This record gives sequence, structure tokens and C-alpha cells, in this order.
Amino acid sequence: MNPAIKYTLARLGIFLVVLLALLPVPFLDLLVKLMIAVLVSAVASWFLLRRMRDHVADRIEESMERRREQKEKLRAALAGEDKADETAEEKAEEKAEEKAEEKAEA
Repeated sequence: MNPAIKYTLARLGIFLVVLLALLPVPFLDLLVKLMIAVLVSAVASWFLLRRMRDHVADRIEESMERRREQKEKLRAALAGEDKADETAEEKAEEKAEEKAEEKAEA
């Protein structure tokens, strides 16, 4: 399953848990309960879902990097450069090595 969908469902789940915990409180209006649930779930998800959020950000970054490489490759091909494939592949390998080093350090 897509990490963004997992993260979204986890955030929604935290919101629902907080809202269900607030429903029995008799002296709060429903709108106030919803606002409290939104705020508490946002703060809780900031701490509880950090790993999932980082994973989603990594996936987005990888996707953007692939798009940039494809764009550079296409521009080079349209400009008539023969070495476009080699430079794009070298950059991709360097980025992969950097990411592997960063993950090994963490």
C-alpha cells in the first residue's frame, strides 16, 4: 500500500480515537469537540507518526528526483547530445550512493 495512504489513514484513525474519547463529555458542544480532536490529533500525529511521515517524504523526494532525471535526459536528447544517457545514469548512481550512506548513518 502507498505510504501516503497509510499515513493519511493513521492520521484519520488518531482523529477518530480522540473524537470518540471526547464524545461522552457533556458540557462541550460538538463543534468544540471536533476542533479539540483536530488539534490534539495533529499534535499526537506529529510525534507518533514521525517515521511514517519521513517515509512519505522520502518517497516524494525519490519521485521528484526521477522526474528531474527524466526531464534532463529528454532535454539532452532534444538538444542532440550523445552523452545525455551517460550523465543521467552517473547522476542517478551518485544520488543512490548518497541516499544509501545517509540511511546507513541514521
